This record gives sequence, structure tokens and C-alpha cells, in this order.
Amino acid sequence: MGDIVVKDLIKVYKIGRSEVIALRGLDCTIKGGEILAIMGPSGCGKTTLLNIIGGLDRPTAGSVKVNGVNLVNLSPDGLVRHRRENVGIVFQFFNLVPTLTARENIELPMRLAGKDSNYMKTRTDELLKLVAMETRSKHKPDEMSGGEQQRIGLAVALANDPPILLADEPTGELDTTTGHQILLLFKQLRDTLSKTIVIVTHDQRIGQIADTIMTIVDGKITGSISGSEFTAKVLGMPATNPIPQVPPR
Repeated sequence: MGDIVVKDLIKVYKIGRSEVIALRGLDCTIKGGEILAIMGPSGCGKTTLLNIIGGLDRPTAGSVKVNGVNLVNLSPDGLVRHRRENVGIVFQFFNLVPTLTARENIELPMRLAGKDSNYMKTRTDELLKLVAMETRSKHKPDEMSGGEQQRIGLAVALANDPPILLADEPTGELDTTTGHQILLLFKQLRDTLSKTIVIVTHDQRIGQIADTIMTIVDGKITGSISGSEFTAKVLGMPATNPIPQVPPR
């Protein structure tokens, strides 16, 4: 997977007679196969950037090239294909269909992509094993803990094997231990499957798995630091200290 290259990105939202400038000429490059964490105060444009990379929103101006393809030039159908084939999105509030079981939620993106039943079964079994949720496959979201729902949400995002994962505050609704487990899963996906992962977060533990941390203030990138430097400076921990290994629940 190639880099994600963002140039002169501007996003203006019209609210009634007012205009809100979410992104102000933002530039950044996200290297293929890395974990990038984006941090900043609420309302700074983090989620807007994530939505534009994911093809959920269009910029007012500028360009976003994913593997050399400028998303700005894609038709609505082209953006649908981008969302289906290139990106998987992990949401803070899990975004699972409440009437479907864990297995059925994972299968849903594959059904929409026209995959056959044998493929869906094999792929779903693989993903349930990957997120350590084999024993919960028949449970619906309201029968699972928050951490279990986020694991299934991650499996849903991976269903069509996208090269890019986008995560919006994936540990925001989780307790400390469960949040550690989810961070470890992201690290595993980078290390074993070479996924490019972009995480919007306020969770300072992200420095222990991220390759790079960028900060956004008022719609522009204001700084960039390696995960190890961030961990040493912000958390006061040795740069080589790994995130604690926590067994899944």
C-alpha cells in the first residue's frame, strides 16, 4: 500500500448563515504500513480529516491521494468503491447493527461486496479468531461488553481486508485494561498484516504503539513526533518500554 498524501486541505462547513472552517490548508503524509496517531483539542479537525481520507466527506479544496489516486476526483460511485475496498473504519461507539449477531455483523460488509457464502464463513471464522471472539459469535451487541463490541467492530472493519484502517477514539468508551487490549490489536495488525492505521485519539498511551504522532490545532498540523519520543516526554517512560501485555477477556 502506498502513502496517503494530503495537500492544502480545506474544509468549510456552512451552518445556517455561518461558516465553520474545520481544516485550513492542512498538509501531511501518512506512510504505508505505519500507525499514525492524530491528537488535538476537540473541534480541531481530527475527525474531519479522518472522514475525508475515508471517503465519508469531501473537502472544500485541496487533494487527498491514496495509493496515487486523488479522492477529490472520484465520482460518488468511486467513493463507494474506495470505502468498500480500501478503508475499514472503527468507531468510538462500535457502530454494530443491534439486531444482528457478532457473526452476522462481520458478514454484512462482505454481503454488500457480493462475496459468496463459503468465503464469508471462512473469512468470518478467521476474523473471530483474530480478535479472540470465537465463543461470542452468536451473541448480539447488547449481550457483549464494550470491549467485546469493539473487538467485533474491528473485525467488521477488516471484513473486506482493506489496506487502511481508520479509528475514531477507539478506546474512548473502554476501561483501562480493555483499552490496552484494543491498542495491542492495532499493533498486531500493523506488525503481522502490514495495515496502514490512522487513529484519532486523546489516549496518551497511543505513543506506545504509534510510529508517528501528529497534533492538529485549528485545522492545521502543528507538530509531529515519534511514538517513542512522545512516550518518553509525555508519559515519562523509557522510549523502549513496551505497552503492557494484557490477555484478552
